[in-house]
Amino acid sequence: MKRRVIPGRFSAEMEDDFVVFFIGMRVNKILALHKWVPVARAMPPMIRELYQHPELGFISAEILFNTRGATTLQYWKSYEQLEAYARGGFHLEAWKRFNKSIGTDGSVGIFHETYKVTKGQYESIYTNMPPFGLGVAGTLSPSVGRRETATRRLGGMNEPALETPPNPEV
Repeated sequence: MKRRVIPGRFSAEMEDDFVVFFIGMRVNKILALHKWVPVARAMPPMIRELYQHPELGFISAEILFNTRGATTLQYWKSYEQLEAYARGGFHLEAWKRFNKSIGTDGSVGIFHETYKVTKGQYESIYTNMPPFGLGVAGTLSPSVGRRETATRRLGGMNEPALETPPNPEV
């Protein structure tokens, strides 16, 4: 899906608590294609499944590539829904395949981190960006007034360190 750049400064807002799930793979033995290619191919069907079934609690994902693998940044409505998905669907089958074909042989690394985020205990800024991350999962609003600085977005008060350029007229 191609997203257009939105000129100006915006912040994302989520209506409720949410979960950030960061999951990825690292190719440790580059020539072991028979090991890491199946792992790399496992994520797209899972993401498709999640987008097709919003009742599972999945909100959105960003896939990020790096020199040794890929990472997926996901947003979920609750930890309970994330855990339920992890124990079923395409994920459970991929997990079984990974344990059987790779296990702890060192050829491919996998990781995940899970963060439970309480409403209002996060902040974000996007300047001249297409929607990304929380900007896709939540609602974008102009970063003015209470959204002008990181401290204000987190509920505190301070003055901007620099003059904030105005957003272009739409």
